Amino acid sequence: MGSLVLIAVIALAIGIGMRLIHLLNAQHDARIAAHHFSDPLPRPPGLPDDTSRRAHHTDADR
Repeated sequence: MGSLVLIAVIALAIGIGMRLIHLLNAQHDARIAAHHFSDPLPRPPGLPDDTSRRAHHTDADR
């Protein structure tokens, strides 16, 4: 009888642990989905600006 109670307690503990891990993973996934990345940092002064190169491309250049 004691071993059956022990097995039931272990199974219950495993089930509670699985449920807790599932809830934590769902919460983590929700945080990741809600996170919006910031705009890229501006170029440091002194570096060439490559936007002029990208603006002058035509279909013949590619």
